[in-house]
Formats: sequence, structure tokens, C-alpha cells
Amino acid sequence: MANKPYGTLYTGVTSDLPKRGYEHKNGITAGFTSKHKCHTLVYFAVFDDMEAAITEEKRIKGGNRKKKLALIEGMNPDWRDLYQDIT
Repeated sequence: MANKPYGTLYTGVTSDLPKRGYEHKNGITAGFTSKHKCHTLVYFAVFDDMEAAITEEKRIKGGNRKKKLALIEGMNPDWRDLYQDIT
């Protein structure tokens, strides 16, 4: 999730991306995404099991900003909101 192109980024993992995306977009839960207005889904990946998803989340979080931006731009060069693609 991002608040704008090249802005603040949030990385998380969930078993229900449409539901979690809705919660972030609508500020339903307090926390980082609400505080920083990260309401745009700019990247996502689907995994067969939660363990693989958590491993990837940790890899992304451990990477530098340049790598995170490259990951987003590889999938979504226009930084459009991908939420509609998953609902």
C-alpha cells in the first residue's frame, strides 16, 4: 500500500486481500496505514501457503527502498490502484 507514487510504503500479509484492502482504504483499523494514509494498493503477490507469504513479506521489508520501488514498478509502472483488480 502507498499514500502516493514514490511516497510512504506499507508491506503486510493477509489471507484475505480484498477484505484487508477495504479496511486499509477506509481507515477501519488504526495503525500505520491510517496514520500515513496508505490507501492505494500498488503491489500484491499471491502464494499457495501462508508460510511462503510471510517469508516474502520479510524479504520485502528487509530490502531497501530502491528494491521496493523496483518491485512495484515491475508490476505496476503507473502506480495505479490495483484494489479493483482483486475485488
